[in-house]
Formats: sequence, structure tokens, C-alpha cells
Amino acid sequence: MKKLLVLAFVSMLFGFKAAAQDIPTKCGYVNTETILAAIPEYKVATQKLEALGNQYQDEIKKDFAQIETLYNNYQKQKASLSAHQRQAKEEEIIAKEKAAKQKQQSYFGQDGALQKKSQELVDPIKERVQKAIDYVAEKGGYMLIIDIATGQGVVYAASAADLSSQVISVYPQIR
Repeated sequence: MKKLLVLAFVSMLFGFKAAAQDIPTKCGYVNTETILAAIPEYKVATQKLEALGNQYQDEIKKDFAQIETLYNNYQKQKASLSAHQRQAKEEEIIAKEKAAKQKQQSYFGQDGALQKKSQELVDPIKERVQKAIDYVAEKGGYMLIIDIATGQGVVYAASAADLSSQVISVYPQIR
């Protein structure tokens, strides 16, 4: 019985070794920050985005400065205004503040102008970098490549190393 178990173990070991020879076994990592910093188009794109962001930020600062001036003037005049005038001034200030916040959101929000411009300028560069990573991985026989810069983790994985279907088939048997 003991010999049978050892024989089964050795056979299984050689079987795994033979199967593993078909898949690349090398792993590597990249630092996308270093890669992007070396690409002139990326530098130009980030400079354009920074300039646009500064322009938007200046506009927002002006809007909020005007609102602050309105509010300070209102506070100074508040005692001499009628209830109707006070209410009108307060509504004006609130409306301008709401408009400024909406403008800020339209520039800097998740779907804002700056995000859209970033997608337009930077995404094509990142896509080319990903294609370059894929090319290096496939030509170099890498199974796995990890990005150490962004915390994204795996940026390339050989499909031959995907064990998902095996896990799915074994899952019902696991208790």
C-alpha cells in the first residue's frame, strides 16, 4: 500500500511537471510611473492637464471670492436692509454659491471636463503602455507581470496560467 501511494505521488509530481512545461513560469514586475515618466507625450499631456486644472481652479477661486465679497457686504448692510431686501440678498448669495459649486463639479467632478480631457490625452498613452507590457510578456514568456507603482497588481497574466475553470469544476466538491 505504501509503495502504491509513493508511486501515485511520483506519477502525480511528474504529471504536474510535464503540464507546467507548457506554460511560461517566469514572473516579473514593471513600474508604470517610471515608464510613463520616460514617455515625452505623457509629459506633454500632464503639463496640458496641469495648466487646464490651474485655469479651472483660478475661475473657481474668483467665483468664491466674489461670493465672499457679496456675503461680507451683506453682513455690513444687513441691519439697514428690510426683511424683503435681506431675503433677496441671501437668495442671491445662495444661488451664486450653488452655481459656483456646480461649476466646480463640472470641472473637477468624476465626469468633469478635466477627467474627460485626461481620458482624451492620457488614456491612449496608457493603452500603448499596456500593449507594450503585453508584447514584452508574450515575447519573454512571462506568466505574470505586476505593477509595483500603482498598486494595481497584476497587469498581465498568461491565459494558459488561468486556473479559473479548474476552480469552478472543483468548487462543487469542496465542503
